[in-house]
Amino acid sequence: MISAIKIPGEFMTEALVQVENLSRYYQNNCAISHLSFSLKAGEVLGFLGPNGAGKSTTMQVISGNLAPSEGEVTIAGHDIIEAPREAKRNLGYLPEHPPVYRDACVDEYLGYCARLHRIPRARVPQAVDRVKQQCGLEQAGNRLIGNLSKGYQQRIGIAQAIIHDPPVVILDEPTVGLDPIQIREIRELIRSLGSERSVILSTHILSEVQATCDRVQIIRAGELIYNATTESLNQGHEHSVRIALRKDIDHEQLFAIDGVDHVDAIDAGRFRLFLAPGANPDALLAASVQQGWGLYELIPEQQSLEDLFIELTHTEEAARQ
Repeated sequence: MISAIKIPGEFMTEALVQVENLSRYYQNNCAISHLSFSLKAGEVLGFLGPNGAGKSTTMQVISGNLAPSEGEVTIAGHDIIEAPREAKRNLGYLPEHPPVYRDACVDEYLGYCARLHRIPRARVPQAVDRVKQQCGLEQAGNRLIGNLSKGYQQRIGIAQAIIHDPPVVILDEPTVGLDPIQIREIRELIRSLGSERSVILSTHILSEVQATCDRVQIIRAGELIYNATTESLNQGHEHSVRIALRKDIDHEQLFAIDGVDHVDAIDAGRFRLFLAPGANPDALLAASVQQGWGLYELIPEQQSLEDLFIELTHTEEAARQ
């Protein structure tokens, strides 16, 4: 488990990460457009978007590796441009490609990272031991990084990001190229990190967000198009039920049922009914009994994050064409 971190009292209720009207241009190409959001301690934010949406650019600007063209980024109360040293002391960053030295052993590399973060020399061994325990690297201290699996190298990348115990952690595609067991282990580590820190997880893997995040944001072409908690992801969105009837009926009869917004025919006797928010399928059951339709199958289908992602990003793309 992650050890308790000391976050100043004023930041326990205020935002540790504050992004306001953030834009980034590459000549005439707009990679990020007027992006705004905030993040408090104990929140894990899933930052989603298709390839080329601006996720990595956003992470680089927030971490201070790229200057914004417009807008402000504040980390634990410090502006990333006006007070970069103070801001970065409160920030840990794992880029898409972990910045590990393959010819160094794990202990050497983490000790080097600790000194880069100005951890007093006497406390370096303690800091290295702490992150090795947190990241499951206890048995790898003397191993050459280049001889370790990609999963272990990702762990080392996360270890260097948290060795100075920052209240804000940014992880850019932390599970790319890992096998299912490694992915599960990294997800558990991310959940532990988010117990008291603010964590931003940039990814295009939807199941990763559902498994680890408290909140979801989706960007498309550098613009924020969706922002909600994972708990409320499906609340307020249209959901559907799949039914099978023994009697051949016209789909207009189903559409006439109270609460049914749309009907799609699947095949003979099978339909998908899209229900309005808050609608109860009891009206469907009552109509089936009253009309003698012979309902023998009813399967609820809640809209998934994948459905929502495809719907939003495709809608945005169609609107631009």
